[in-house]
Amino acid sequence: MAVLEAIDFKAADASEKFVASLRETGFGVLKNHPIQQGLVQSIYQEWQEFFDGTEKQNYIYNKGPQDGFFPISLAESAKGQVVKDIKEYYHYYPWGQCPSELKPKLSQYYQEARSLAAQLLEWVEKHSPAEVSKGYHQPLGSMVAQSEQSLLRVLHYPPLSGDEEPSAIRAAAHEDINLLTVLPAASEPGLQVLAKSGEWLDVPCEFGYLIINIGDMLQEASGQYFPSTTHRVINPDGADMKKSRISLPLFLHPNPEVVLSEKYTAGSYLHERLTELGVI
Repeated sequence: MAVLEAIDFKAADASEKFVASLRETGFGVLKNHPIQQGLVQSIYQEWQEFFDGTEKQNYIYNKGPQDGFFPISLAESAKGQVVKDIKEYYHYYPWGQCPSELKPKLSQYYQEARSLAAQLLEWVEKHSPAEVSKGYHQPLGSMVAQSEQSLLRVLHYPPLSGDEEPSAIRAAAHEDINLLTVLPAASEPGLQVLAKSGEWLDVPCEFGYLIINIGDMLQEASGQYFPSTTHRVINPDGADMKKSRISLPLFLHPNPEVVLSEKYTAGSYLHERLTELGVI
């Protein structure tokens, strides 16, 4: 499907093509973007060692602020699902707990990805139709200014043993909660998006690509104009079952007091969704 082809970040018409792809599929794929591949690769390697070790047990997440390590036993279930996803993960915030030796690169990536995400949000506003823009309660870029809510999640999908619950997959079909999600191509393939036709499409996963998708908050703020698209991470088969998969999504969140719509602030929306997921 042509709309999922990578868009050159440096091209003159990049913003227009990117927003058109978001509108059509809920996803946009960027190449030649500012995020350094070497930094991402180094983070993948360092965190693979972290998840393979035992030190992670010293960083079990804090239930209120949600920073820290979530073991497989505490993995979330997608909305409407009973079976838990096959994953463990670490929630990083600049103010939260983090192993000191892993923080410098993660902090650098967080700042770079957050800055890029804010720019992409400005692209979205620039190419929003006038009737959609009128519904924004404030400029989209200002929604995330000085926000301490944006979450960087380091995800580890462990090798599969073959005796997992029959319906369990690495990440069941779901939509993201936030405004935009920024995701470097993972260490292994598996990400799929649900097309309007009802067909599951493989998202391009060439290393160095940057995958962006719309979250529920942007859908809410745009009066449903920008779709929060269903996606999942499927299980590998054959020899690939024995491979770990690391991914690094940044979930761009507004300040809690930001008004998304007549019905929700960002804070009330997030609380409702986390309650549905059983996380709080």
